[in-house]
Amino acid sequence: MTETRLNLLADCSSCFGLCCVALPFARSADFAIDKEAGRPCRNLRQDFGCGIHQDLRTRGFTGCTVYDCFGAGQHLSQGTFQGVSWREDPKSGALMFRAFPVLRQLHELVRYLDEALGLAAAAPVHPELRALLTETEELTELPVEQLAELDVPAQRAKVNVLLLRTSELVRAQLPGRKRDRRGADLIGAKLRGAELRGADLRGAYLIAADLTGADLRQADLIGADLRDARLAGADLTGAFFLTQSQLNAAKGDGATRLPDGLVRPAHW
Repeated sequence: MTETRLNLLADCSSCFGLCCVALPFARSADFAIDKEAGRPCRNLRQDFGCGIHQDLRTRGFTGCTVYDCFGAGQHLSQGTFQGVSWREDPKSGALMFRAFPVLRQLHELVRYLDEALGLAAAAPVHPELRALLTETEELTELPVEQLAELDVPAQRAKVNVLLLRTSELVRAQLPGRKRDRRGADLIGAKLRGAELRGADLRGAYLIAADLTGADLRQADLIGADLRDARLAGADLTGAFFLTQSQLNAAKGDGATRLPDGLVRPAHW
């Protein structure tokens, strides 16, 4: 990846537990409780750490283990609000909690643009990617009142045009016809050993799909839902727009081959 001015790796020790307060939970397979937006989770400690961090999966909070703010939490906590928490200044809480989801989305866009700039095949659109990266990073530094009201879908639409073009350029480098399963419903699909090299799997629903031993090299996996997808022995070398949180939601093993920059989840 290229160098970017933003820290895109979450640092929970520098955050005011914003994902544990600002976001709502719905009782489900991912969360053991219902929680409304703006109310602290019952497991949030006074120091903003999680009281059950080591046992989230066994205690019914799998959703927490697959969430990634892409560094927006510490940016808002230590940058935008200069280290003054919502507990120290309760009046700031409502605005902080409104701004957090917006900033998180901007950080996510920066993460994808940054990755796209590191893909050699996307060189024809690197100047446009670089300009849009700078523009998006500048949006993250808006005054918090403006940040909270920002039209993120409009910015996402601009970024998506270039990410689509990036995907086309990268996958065009591979020989043969590439499978287009963009947005496909592949929930529980039997794809063991499937040839998906260079496939377009953007936004595909791969929940609990059996991808054991599948060839996913150079596949576009942006937004693909990999919850409980079986990736044992699968080859994701060079797969792009894949995030750590997507991997954390899946089930792989020691034979699963991962793209550079991503790590094997501890529960695999």
